[in-house]
Amino acid sequence: MQTYIIPTLQAEHIAKNILKKDKRFKIVFPNLSKERKRYFPDEEVYVKLPPNLFLPQRGKTKGYKKRVIVLHSGAPKPNEGLVELELILQILRDNKIKPEIFFTYFPYGMQDKVFEKGETNVAENLIGKLVNYYKVKRIYIIDPHFEGRKWIKKYPIKSISAVPLLTEKAKKDFGKDILFLSPDIGGKRRTGFRGIKKERIDSFRVKIAPVPISFKGKIIGVIDDMIKTGGTLLKFFEVAKKARAKKVIALVTHGVLSSGVSKIKKKYTKLYLTNTIKQKGSNIDITDLILRTISSH
Repeated sequence: MQTYIIPTLQAEHIAKNILKKDKRFKIVFPNLSKERKRYFPDEEVYVKLPPNLFLPQRGKTKGYKKRVIVLHSGAPKPNEGLVELELILQILRDNKIKPEIFFTYFPYGMQDKVFEKGETNVAENLIGKLVNYYKVKRIYIIDPHFEGRKWIKKYPIKSISAVPLLTEKAKKDFGKDILFLSPDIGGKRRTGFRGIKKERIDSFRVKIAPVPISFKGKIIGVIDDMIKTGGTLLKFFEVAKKARAKKVIALVTHGVLSSGVSKIKKKYTKLYLTNTIKQKGSNIDITDLILRTISSH
């Protein structure tokens, strides 16, 4: 069965890596507008898929089947990205293709429960729409923020972790005696590493409790799923230093905001960051992780 990968604009950097590494997969880049852009002049998103995507491969029988995977990163423009993603999925639906989606980064993943009255679980709403309306067969997500939530069991979600890639590289650089921690209890739920007690005051503010033990002379590796403003990791750094840590390194999957990434790089001894989102500070490539995942399913 031929596998076609359709990258959205924000995932093209990964698709280009796949082209270099593995020729088994056919990369289908959406067509450009007459202005040679992915947008109309008024900035509305333009999507057109090549017509040959919907035709049988030359020499194949009438019953020939194809596997279609849409590759998407939910940043740096989450809203425009979702519009493009939905347009691609609608075209596939119109042509009776039931695709899979690979999210290198899932947008709105932090809005994974109702924290206060008047809010909604945006993450589950989006997943439900992808599965029930667009007939998406399987959804792969690298380190989703909602990992461990009970509601994900209702959907065909396959979570993939980049944490082993991050910890392996950190051990090569700093040795095996690193004390790996999560910055909060939610991180423990996602990664399995012990978490520091953090109190969420509301949908915007958090407070980290002091560390109950001494970190004297230790190298502390804090593992988190994402950097946005960098607030949580900056607070963790202060707590770790007060506990007399020798060095503090950060291991993060998603660099959502470049401003937050810059703050962490300045404070921490070292930042290990994957390229699930195209960021200048990325130094861990997840292309092989993606290839292994889609090859085994």
